[in-house]
Amino acid sequence: MKNLKITALLAVMAFSPFYANVFPVEGTPIVKVVAEAAKWKSESIDVGSIPQGKPKLIRFEFTNTSKKPIIIENVAPSCGCTTADYSKKAILPGKKGFVEASFNAASAGPFIKTVNVTTSDSKTPKTLSFKGTVTAA
Repeated sequence: MKNLKITALLAVMAFSPFYANVFPVEGTPIVKVVAEAAKWKSESIDVGSIPQGKPKLIRFEFTNTSKKPIIIENVAPSCGCTTADYSKKAILPGKKGFVEASFNAASAGPFIKTVNVTTSDSKTPKTLSFKGTVTAA
């Protein structure tokens, strides 16, 4: 019985004018977008047609648009056929950094690969992608 009274009280409070100002007004964004400190030149690159058996190097560049240094903390390719390299030193405000992916074009056919990059600015990884077609040798 006590649980029923508490549930009823909570239900009444949820719909009371007391909470009317908690809900956003229509047209007001609930989530505000925070500008990223790393401004990527391109987050997706089409490498076109590449020959089978020859690794392809894809370079993603960014500029630090914040007022503090950015450090690349982790770079994780989506598969074993891709290796990655990146700027190891802190990227100062206004300076450029990079992430490079080296794709082993072993199998013929179309491909789409990703590299997840985590920086000191954001713990949510940024997904960079590249695609193309490996042509038989």
